[in-house]
Amino acid sequence: MDLFNSKIQSNLLPFDGTVHYYGSIMSVQNAQEYYKYLLENIEWENDKAIIFGKLIVTKRKVAWYGNKPYSYTYSKTTKSALPWTKELLDLKELVEQKTGERFNSCLLNLYHSGEEGMSWHSDGEKDLKKNGAIGSLSFGAERKFLFKHKVTKQNVAVNLQKGSLLVMKGATQTNWLHRLPPTKKVKTPRINLTFRTIEPKT
Repeated sequence: MDLFNSKIQSNLLPFDGTVHYYGSIMSVQNAQEYYKYLLENIEWENDKAIIFGKLIVTKRKVAWYGNKPYSYTYSKTTKSALPWTKELLDLKELVEQKTGERFNSCLLNLYHSGEEGMSWHSDGEKDLKKNGAIGSLSFGAERKFLFKHKVTKQNVAVNLQKGSLLVMKGATQTNWLHRLPPTKKVKTPRINLTFRTIEPKT
């Protein structure tokens, strides 16, 4: 019996989308080992965004991996995917087993402390599969994650534990925004892996 094979919670969203939170899907020890590996071995770089025509370099760091050197454009900047590491492939396979989904790429985020976060946005870039699933694995510090409906402004919150999996799919990106709010209470890093499906446009 797998003690860490958490049951899917009911849909966290009340309407217009589907978000499942599985809780932790691995042991505390495994979560810590992956956290250490990711912190020390991923090819992290500061994220860049073009806002009102000005290049902004964030404190938050990112990395982009995939089956092929897919190009991925968001915030008006483009990245080319690096080849998978064995550990990232193992995590991708674990997420696919838990969800029944298939992914071909992963955008990783490194937040050095609670003072670094992410503003309201939706993952609706043209490179992504329309209404495709996004599987989000969290390591390190526990952080609050928020959703806001684009029309009603209704909010939904969930605390993301270390080693936990959250999946957004269906019409979620069309109808809901999400964010990682900054907090001064968290002093340690958090690493987030978002497994995605890229559909290159011909």
